[in-house]
Amino acid sequence: MPPASDLTIEIAAIAARLVVDEGMEYGPAKRRALKSLGRGLERRVELPDNDLLEEQVREHIALFCGDTQPQELAAMREVAALWMQRLAEFRPHLTGAVWRGTATRLSAVHLQLYCDDSKAAEIALINQRVDYDVGSTTGPRGREVDVLTVATPSPTLGELVTVHCSVLDYDDLRGGLKADAKGERERGDLPALRRLMESGNATA
Repeated sequence: MPPASDLTIEIAAIAARLVVDEGMEYGPAKRRALKSLGRGLERRVELPDNDLLEEQVREHIALFCGDTQPQELAAMREVAALWMQRLAEFRPHLTGAVWRGTATRLSAVHLQLYCDDSKAAEIALINQRVDYDVGSTTGPRGREVDVLTVATPSPTLGELVTVHCSVLDYDDLRGGLKADAKGERERGDLPALRRLMESGNATA
């Protein structure tokens, strides 16, 4: 793969600031970063891939948030672990910034639930008297899947944290724990998360 252009790297740097400082997700942050550089660039520049953006996010954190981000990440992982316990019957796996070690207090917790019955997770939240919203996203097979979103308190942060739960088929778990090209896993179950928390490591 050819090296990224200077403009693509600039877009990644702007997007990284939006991700860290405003809690934006990668896709919207890239698009806003591109838009901020002016019209007419869409056809002339390639957007950064997620690996480049994550690299820029880590650099931004190191430069501007190095004294606060580790504690905020630990608090976000506490929230993730709590909800993985509450939803244990649905084989929850953590993904996104909280798993990858780049989360701040502005990030959201992203859980993937692997269900035999797509409505079972909603029923579980109702039974636990949890208020939630229902949205959607594109699943691993390219089709739309439900996303259950809750706002939950973090005692450590003293504020609410957003938890998004994507409802996937049980069969989607197959191959889901394979490492990527860099040897890193895109998601992890509760025991894997606990090992990260006990070791103090940012990444798996």
